Amino acid sequence: MGERSFFGTDGIRGEANIHPMTTEVAMNLGRAVTYYFQKYSQSLKGPLIIVGKDTRLSCYMLEQAFSAGVCAQGGRVILTGPLPTPAISFATCSMRANAGVMISASHNPFYDNGIKIFDHCGEKLPDSVEMKLEKMIQDPSLIPSPHREALGKASRMDEVLGRYIVHVKSCFDQKYSLEGMKIVIDCANGAAYKVAPLIFEELGAEVVTLGVSPDGLNINDHCGSLHPEKCAKLVLDHQADIGICLDGDADRLTVIDNKGEVVHGDILIGLFAKLMLDRGLMNKGDEVVGTVMTNLGLEVYLKELGLNLVRTKVGDRYILEYMQKSEKALLGGEPSGHIIFPKWASTGDGILAGLKILEAIKFYDCHLSDLQKNWQPYPQQLISIEVKEKPPMEEVTALILEKKAVEKEMGDKGRVVLRYSGTEKLARVMVEGSDPLIVDQMTKRLVDVVKQELC
Repeated sequence: MGERSFFGTDGIRGEANIHPMTTEVAMNLGRAVTYYFQKYSQSLKGPLIIVGKDTRLSCYMLEQAFSAGVCAQGGRVILTGPLPTPAISFATCSMRANAGVMISASHNPFYDNGIKIFDHCGEKLPDSVEMKLEKMIQDPSLIPSPHREALGKASRMDEVLGRYIVHVKSCFDQKYSLEGMKIVIDCANGAAYKVAPLIFEELGAEVVTLGVSPDGLNINDHCGSLHPEKCAKLVLDHQADIGICLDGDADRLTVIDNKGEVVHGDILIGLFAKLMLDRGLMNKGDEVVGTVMTNLGLEVYLKELGLNLVRTKVGDRYILEYMQKSEKALLGGEPSGHIIFPKWASTGDGILAGLKILEAIKFYDCHLSDLQKNWQPYPQQLISIEVKEKPPMEEVTALILEKKAVEKEMGDKGRVVLRYSGTEKLARVMVEGSDPLIVDQMTKRLVDVVKQELC
């Protein structure tokens, strides 16, 4: 497979109005997506494509440019306005569209933007399809242009929000109600600013909101999943049961317990695994899918429960790709708060994950602060080092030898991950183990070698 020029681990992303996040690329991508999915369309009207967005200023120009490309290629566009990424994934499948597109840069600041693409099942595209789209973006002459009555059209549809609300509420166990519960929700001034409070209120909760006044510039600005401090304070001030911090497109969350403490993402995954086991939704021998960054402590805990941890590359798309291949993979997620329940959704969904935490509180009849005591993450250090170039790690002999030496010394009580950032000239060194002093020593050794060899 050739080198990727546009797509990263989660669609195309960059600063808006700077290549590749320009209107020209967005329009060419709209044409390419329409042309590629044309072969799956059963309609003579051309493929149907759902286009959603978050609240950042640049979404207006990119939404219009992408839609223009679809129409120029004979496709039909439904514009939903601001909606969470999982809502676009759901709507694409529910409305039997040929593809879905979300314009968002997730947790990034307002001046960045991105474009994520889903297939007709609401699932992210494999690398092989993204490479085909890249070729067409780079050379639009590969796409024949329709004319006259073959051109497409666009329309807006506000009902998609209602469809998503009904769907997510149906995923919450009907024998429970949120009556009497107080919840703080930080919507990051992003895509979920309308829909998230509505869902929890309609299920009976008293909701305290934060980050629900988007102005195009304040998405993720000292709020949301990367900045849970204000939410944690409100949890304590209001004596709330839980705080839920979503990111800009609401496909992930950071959770605050009733004592105002942030709950580690891997602890949430362990909690969900136990809940599904205890409710008969998983069986011993089933799989939980994480990444190379998943904490070793979770792997040990899952073994105690009789479950197997499978690791993939970093990125929820790779978790999903594995889950599609294994019938035993019934739960997946990342420490960052992407949680995937394939029974209910085909992508990470922060609102759905929040509801499942509330289910656990109801099922076990105790506070979230008590539920996270089943296990504790192993001490971990993650260091990012700016590098001059990014040669393949396996070809940096001194670094590989040092990694093997560290792994040998730590044995089965520790773990090392060396990787590059997918978007920046950074090398990442991650070391975790049962003894924090040893973790610190081993991290320093590896960082020293990285600096000697790559800086």
